[in-house]
Amino acid sequence: MPTPGDVVLVPFVGVQESKRRPAVVVSSSLYHALSPDVVVALLTSQVAKATQPTDYMLLDWSAAGLKYPSAFRPFFRTIPVRDVLGQFGVLSARDWAEVQARLRIALAV
Repeated sequence: MPTPGDVVLVPFVGVQESKRRPAVVVSSSLYHALSPDVVVALLTSQVAKATQPTDYMLLDWSAAGLKYPSAFRPFFRTIPVRDVLGQFGVLSARDWAEVQARLRIALAV
């Protein structure tokens, strides 16, 4: 079962195409206990495009199992847990805290 902050591989429907992409789990453990789904947000290696206040350049991308420098972008997808294709790793505490801060900026919560 994925946990918040996990870096996973998922099928991601994009603006132009659908492909397997790394993403970070942003849904809570309580959500997972009550639902067969997981909510993920996009991680991208196109870091030059991650310039919005809601974007965040990961500092510890390699430790999270990613092959390239990557950024969080608040582009979300809800998928069945069974569609998670694998797990790369987990965001570091400082990256996860920054992602959570960007989530608060992006969402009216």
